[in-house]
Amino acid sequence: MALNFPNRSRSYDAAAQQVRFIGYDGLFQVPFLVEIAAFWKGASKADPDEDDYLAAFDAARSAIQDAAHKAYAHGRKNLYVLTAGDVRG
Repeated sequence: MALNFPNRSRSYDAAAQQVRFIGYDGLFQVPFLVEIAAFWKGASKADPDEDDYLAAFDAARSAIQDAAHKAYAHGRKNLYVLTAGDVRG
């Protein structure tokens, strides 16, 4: 089966400065974390909050999911952490 993202839910982890989202390979959940630096441009607000980060994630969702597909293609893991280099590279 191929990795897909039918569920658009995501959650912000303030302590880790990451957003968590889930992909699926058939019936198997594939968890991903993406660092804020991978999609946050920072110019829009001096003191961003959770809603700002999640909106920025949503705006960059296509690039983030492309990076997730590439990471997943390199081998199966229990958790994938995407960085700015993965998403922008």
